[in-house]
Amino acid sequence: MTAPIISIYELLSIYHNPDVRIFDVSHGAVSRQNYNMEHLEGASFIDLNSQLSNVQSNLARGGRHPLPTVEKFISVLNELGIRNDTHVIIYDDKFGANAAARFWWMMKAIGHEKVQVLNGGLKEALRKGFPMSAQIPYVPHESDYQATHWILPQVDLNEVKRATQDPHKVIIDVRENDRFKGTFEPIDLLAGHIPNAINMPYTENLNEDGLFNLPELIYMRYHELFEEYASDNIIVHCGSGVTACHTLLAMAYANYRIPNLYVGSWSEWSRNLFN
Repeated sequence: MTAPIISIYELLSIYHNPDVRIFDVSHGAVSRQNYNMEHLEGASFIDLNSQLSNVQSNLARGGRHPLPTVEKFISVLNELGIRNDTHVIIYDDKFGANAAARFWWMMKAIGHEKVQVLNGGLKEALRKGFPMSAQIPYVPHESDYQATHWILPQVDLNEVKRATQDPHKVIIDVRENDRFKGTFEPIDLLAGHIPNAINMPYTENLNEDGLFNLPELIYMRYHELFEEYASDNIIVHCGSGVTACHTLLAMAYANYRIPNLYVGSWSEWSRNLFN
């Protein structure tokens, strides 16, 4: 079974393999420009908004980054030349949080086996001298990826509403503590958090260098949570279903079963408070 995290040293030993494909999934106003100037040698760019989301004008229905249909996602993979047996390596410039882990989750959610996130992302690659390039790599011929549905668990708005009143379920908010408390909200219209949610910031899965903590440490961080609640009763969310995937990645790295993702997250919930 392929580990969810790959080190820069492991990547250095395999990146010339023709079955290995590297993808930069950095998200932000200048991410594409940054990619065009410099990226890991051989890396292709993937855009969160246009390729990993089905962005709608009404954010009350799905939030800022709702999932595309499986069919749409498969068409993206085919355009990128990704096959069912491709070894997919993913990185971004935010230590995996925006949006490498989201792409990882989506690949796992269609049953892809060989998919890994680069530990430390772009910054670690630069620190360790990974070859960089401004050349846009050749994309293999369009593939014929086979998948039919999402297989990882998700919950929708109504299920989360019910969960807020269910003592057998727990809602995890992975945003920074000041966003959770409502003292700071840089993106969405309202500040605060879902009732009865608990705050476990995704950043606490990382060390001071932006590398994932050892699996044993991550395991201990979530041990009481998984002791008290079955994974089917755990709901993980963030602002728009992106950084939540970073926590799901960390849980998988610690060998926990991946719990439910609430894709709509706070960006959807906060727009339905009065509905």
